[in-house]
Amino acid sequence: MVYNWLYFIRSAIYPSSCQLCGCRTDGTLDLCSGCRLDLPLAADGCRRCGAALAGAAGSVVCGACQRHPPPFDRTLVLARYQPPVDRLIQRLKFSRQLGIARLLGTLMAEQAAAHGHLPQALIPVPLHARRLRERGFNQSLELCRTLSRHLDIPILDRACYRRRPTPAQSGLPARARRANVRGAFGAGTLPKLERVAIVDDVMTTGSTVAELARTLRRRGVGGIEVWVCARTV
Repeated sequence: MVYNWLYFIRSAIYPSSCQLCGCRTDGTLDLCSGCRLDLPLAADGCRRCGAALAGAAGSVVCGACQRHPPPFDRTLVLARYQPPVDRLIQRLKFSRQLGIARLLGTLMAEQAAAHGHLPQALIPVPLHARRLRERGFNQSLELCRTLSRHLDIPILDRACYRRRPTPAQSGLPARARRANVRGAFGAGTLPKLERVAIVDDVMTTGSTVAELARTLRRRGVGGIEVWVCARTV
């Protein structure tokens, strides 16, 4: 309630503008209708891993997932990691423009609500304490805050943690990515959960979310979904 009042006051004093072109918006979303049409939304993809599949329906599973099923059940991808979504995520992570997390989180919440069957909890991909001190925030947690507010789902932001600092996944080949995060996560005491959603900003090979999903499986979590802003093509 406090957040809603603060947002209302901020909107009254500082009218909302589009995060992409700067045009005035109606205040419900920091994105104008024209720029929203330009977003490379992920319409077709594998139900399990979210990989792009031309003409795929919502129940199609790609060949890779049929041969080697990932340790999660479903992936919801908002958009492909292409302009202008890639620039938005880079501004969020490296320029600390946290308003972009509110925008992307709102769009992700709309998508999740349309799919229905919401999970019991949201789990952001954790940063190591060293990386968190350097960046000052966890972009996955910021996305969760907006998702939680729109969907009324609790956040378990202390459920999992990074055991060790790992080099950035970007730039590493697939095999190195898997080795880089192997055993990187731990989990504390968890409530009995039948279904959770792991939340992250970008998914490339899926190695990070897969390793976190394995950690949750070992803790007895049943259904695991992955919700990401963008997936690389």
